[in-house]
Amino acid sequence: MSSLTLDAGSSAPDFSLPDKDGNAHQLSGYRGKKVILYFYPAASTPGCTTQACDFRDNMASLQAAGYVVLGISKDKLPALQKFAQNENLGFPLLSDEDLSVHNAYGAFGEKSMYGETVMGVIRSTFVVDENGAVEHALYNVKATGHVAMLRKKLGLDD
Repeated sequence: MSSLTLDAGSSAPDFSLPDKDGNAHQLSGYRGKKVILYFYPAASTPGCTTQACDFRDNMASLQAAGYVVLGISKDKLPALQKFAQNENLGFPLLSDEDLSVHNAYGAFGEKSMYGETVMGVIRSTFVVDENGAVEHALYNVKATGHVAMLRKKLGLDD
């Protein structure tokens, strides 16, 4: 894991990243709203597709509870466009090609993959409150069942 990690109560690092269409999204532009930022390794891979589709399938209830969802990866814009189109993802997918935002959130670093220690994206989710503070910082999350676990943590269980 990256040596830097964020904790609940930390100020969420601001950023400006392009979405799949090249439109800039700045975290501070979402002040007054609750934001779920999720970092995933790569568009159109099995685990990342499972996780993205899980967010997609829970989007109505997350939005009804006042949450905005932003997916962040190191993918280039064409890969994000294809991923969003193929999986019918109706929420912003942001490109952080230089990993600066991943690093600011501690979502890039050493991780274990197939028994080996490698450098890579650490699948992580952050819930940011209306004032820009981190409410939840979740590192090394599992793709499958993650949104259900998150809904429970946020008190959104049906």
